[in-house]
Amino acid sequence: MDVNSWYETFPLLDYFDKGGPVMWPLLACSIVAVTFIIERFWHYHKASIDAPEFLDRIGKVLQKGKIKEATKMCEAYTGPVASILKAGLLRYDRGKEEIERAIEASGSLEMARLERGLVVLASVANLAPLLGFLGTVTGMINSFEAIAKQGLNNPALVSIGISEALITTAGGLMIAIPVLAFYNYFTSRVSKIVLDMEESSAFLVEYMGDLESASKAAAAQGQSL
Repeated sequence: MDVNSWYETFPLLDYFDKGGPVMWPLLACSIVAVTFIIERFWHYHKASIDAPEFLDRIGKVLQKGKIKEATKMCEAYTGPVASILKAGLLRYDRGKEEIERAIEASGSLEMARLERGLVVLASVANLAPLLGFLGTVTGMINSFEAIAKQGLNNPALVSIGISEALITTAGGLMIAIPVLAFYNYFTSRVSKIVLDMEESSAFLVEYMGDLESASKAAAAQGQSL
């Protein structure tokens, strides 16, 4: 199969060839973006959890004083909510301040995991239109060079440069628009998960604070007796 046959079968290859050398970095940007989009979808799917239901189940177990059982429940789930609760529960006997520090450390680690890759998507969304504009400039340069060499006697040579300019501009926008949409969607997912993390942290700190207060009150009552 010759080149023309390939172009007829796969028109995008023809556009890619006409777009000039700038199409290669645009292709690289699209591959990187698709890779991170798929990875982020999978990560946020695993990180999602029905936080109210999970906290209700944990609360019922904690009310019975079964700290170890609550810890095992957290281990059965994946995601940041279960992770920060587990970090706090593992230090339940070290006081409220130590629990807060453990939750804060675990929360920082989980935030880094949630935001991983988003900067890449943001960079692609900003870089792709600029690369398209670069292709526009190089295409117009080629057109003017063709005019300088051939004059206006051969419009086909001029149209090649204009075609390159328009194709690269379109290519950059076709990459940037969906990548930006996915970036905004993932940002909203992160915000929702962070809200669940904050509610879970407040729930555990409040419970452990009440437990610590009750223990101190019981100890004081025992000393008075």
